[in-house]
Amino acid sequence: MLQHRRLVLLLAVAAAAAAGGGASAKPTAYEALADYDFPPGILPKGVVAYTLDNSTGAFTATLDASASGAGKSVCEFSIQGSYSLRYQTKITGKIKPDHLYNLQGVSVKVLFLWINIVEVTRRGDNLEFSVGIASADFGIENFLECPNCGCGFDCNDLLMLKPGAATAKLRLRGAF
Repeated sequence: MLQHRRLVLLLAVAAAAAAGGGASAKPTAYEALADYDFPPGILPKGVVAYTLDNSTGAFTATLDASASGAGKSVCEFSIQGSYSLRYQTKITGKIKPDHLYNLQGVSVKVLFLWINIVEVTRRGDNLEFSVGIASADFGIENFLECPNCGCGFDCNDLLMLKPGAATAKLRLRGAF
């Protein structure tokens, strides 16, 4: 009888360890970026899965297609009215501390053309985004929060349709 109680106790302890913390949880994609000294806001909200090979730095990030807005298969939004960004539902590349490269699935609109962002380098408090032939620097403070697909960082300024509403109201900035 005593051996039976010890066995039950041992099984209970083993089950508690396995369920409660025997294995550490995988960090989110945003937490993984921090391990390489990048802010979370270089990815939009809605990353549902990612892979990362720590030995090579190869990664993939998968965005929730339903979060893209308007039923699109891409995540698109404007930043400060001057740049439009587009993320495919699958983003790939390689990462090492302070450097993302061989990027695929992220593009910026320049004039009327969509150009792929191929590299992001952190230099102190700035991020340098490269499209191959040109680059632009932005302060890291612009990327501390993750943008939302469809509305970027200006989601609070949008008037959304509520379920059951027949029409949407449009508000023009600076008009009248």
